[in-house]
Amino acid sequence: MVTAELDMIQKQIILRAKIITYGHASTEELTMLQAQEIEMLWNEPGSIIIIDKTPFTVNFRIRYEWLPDISPEDIISNTDPSLNFYRIEEFAYGNISFVDGIGSNTGYFKLENLYAGSTTAAHEFGHGLGLDHPVELDIRGQGRPGIMYPRGTWVDPEFQYDSSAMPGAPGGTMHPMNRRVLPSDISLLRLEKLRFRQGKAILGEFTSVYHPDHASLPL
Repeated sequence: MVTAELDMIQKQIILRAKIITYGHASTEELTMLQAQEIEMLWNEPGSIIIIDKTPFTVNFRIRYEWLPDISPEDIISNTDPSLNFYRIEEFAYGNISFVDGIGSNTGYFKLENLYAGSTTAAHEFGHGLGLDHPVELDIRGQGRPGIMYPRGTWVDPEFQYDSSAMPGAPGGTMHPMNRRVLPSDISLLRLEKLRFRQGKAILGEFTSVYHPDHASLPL
């Protein structure tokens, strides 16, 4: 979830978000790295959109804060649309990281998924912006996978875990480190359709879910 702001002087659409993490496996350094990954990958295409016949450069600005002692009430009562809350733990039911729906501002990340260059944070952030997984998950012959392709996607050999593996076999699916934010991903955000009021708009919705540690829940 982000706030969008039109900078009429610099001709930019500035998308602002703040990544807030909590949980036993969260740290300030890890929070910083996830925010940096999101900002870097989502700015990488250098996209330009047209609003009222005027070109605007797309510029993501991602801040971060580590709040290990945040309370459920802090998340539930939040009214700032730029804030995104993610719990980070070593254990997660389903063994995956997730957000609380398409266009959400809360989620739960599995520590194992957050290694340097994993693109997990940028992928989940894309869900928060309103993007779902693509329907077609066999994209052999189409080049580098976009950021919203999930694990298990069939890709060209150079984008697999193991370039020598047969498609779909162990090692023969997309390595998440090989996906990137592409111009097509920016286009899918439909930023030109946002309803700006006094130059500002919101992309995403408040889900406002506080997640307990899955390891503490009954089986």
